[in-house]
Amino acid sequence: MTTAELILALVTLQRGAELVISSRNSRRLMARGAFEVAPRHYPFIVALHAAWLMSLWIFGHDRPVNVVALLIYVVLQGFRVWVMWTLGARWTTRIIILPGAPLVKCGPYRLLPHPNYAVVAGEIALLPLVLGLPLLALIFTLLNAAVLAIRIRAENRALAVSPAMTARGA
Repeated sequence: MTTAELILALVTLQRGAELVISSRNSRRLMARGAFEVAPRHYPFIVALHAAWLMSLWIFGHDRPVNVVALLIYVVLQGFRVWVMWTLGARWTTRIIILPGAPLVKCGPYRLLPHPNYAVVAGEIALLPLVLGLPLLALIFTLLNAAVLAIRIRAENRALAVSPAMTARGA
């Protein structure tokens, strides 16, 4: 197993674990009376992330690793953990509204309105650079920006409609 394959395996496992956590949290929120907002764009997010990861496996599995880019990527994982820890059982990959739940304003949400999206944007750009794939970094950064523009507008509309009742989605 190459170093690149090890990194990709760890990222793949991480993404799979996050989908399990998100699914569990979404089910629990729905059981408490929550509902999803703007679900139609969600399959595009999943497809984008799957295509990004598959492209990295196809083109990067045997590439040398840029240690500086890898270290920055690892730092981003610390921010990801901070976001997930801050939201706790409210962290999900979907936009979920939980009536009566206050808006999260602590942790990284004191600094940025959408910190998880900033982390994801960084990851999508950086991991291809870790593997020396700048064209993949550019392509997926642009695709992610397009999807996030839709996603952030939808989430901001949900926040504006019921700012005191929204469980922040990741």
